[in-house]
Amino acid sequence: MRTRNQNQKGFTLIELLVVIAIIGLLASVVLLALNSARSKSRDAKRVADIRQVVSGLELFYNEYNGYPTFSSGIVSSGFLGSFPTAPTPIDGSCATDTTASNAYAYATAGTATSGLWSSYTLGFCLGAATGSLSAGGHIASPAGIN
Repeated sequence: MRTRNQNQKGFTLIELLVVIAIIGLLASVVLLALNSARSKSRDAKRVADIRQVVSGLELFYNEYNGYPTFSSGIVSSGFLGSFPTAPTPIDGSCATDTTASNAYAYATAGTATSGLWSSYTLGFCLGAATGSLSAGGHIASPAGIN
C-alpha cells in the first residue's frame, strides 16, 4: 500500500465522491423547496386574478346597475383589460376534485333586467390552502369569496 507523499497534491476519490454526494443532496432539497414555491405562487395568482375580476365586476355594477351576462362584457366595457386564465399546471386538490377545475367559471345569477343581472358567481379552485382559503373549489360573488 502506498502512502501519500508530501509533494503530491490533490483530492482522493473518496473525498471527491463525498463532496459530490453532499452537492447532490443540497440540490435535491433546493428543488423540492422550489416546487413548493411554484405551487404557492400559482395559488396566489389565482386569488389575485379572482380579486381583480371581482373589482372589475363591482365597477361595472356601479356604472350600469347590474352585472354583465358574459365575462366578455366586463372586458368590452373597459373595466378589465382581459379576462384572466388560470395558471397551469393543475395542481393539488384541483387535479383530483371532480366538482372544480383549473378554469375560472363566470355565471350570472339572480334576476335579469335590461340584459343585466343582479348577481354573479365566479368559480375557481386552489391547489392548496392560501391565506384564509382552504384547498379545493371556491365561489366568489357580490357577498365575497368563500
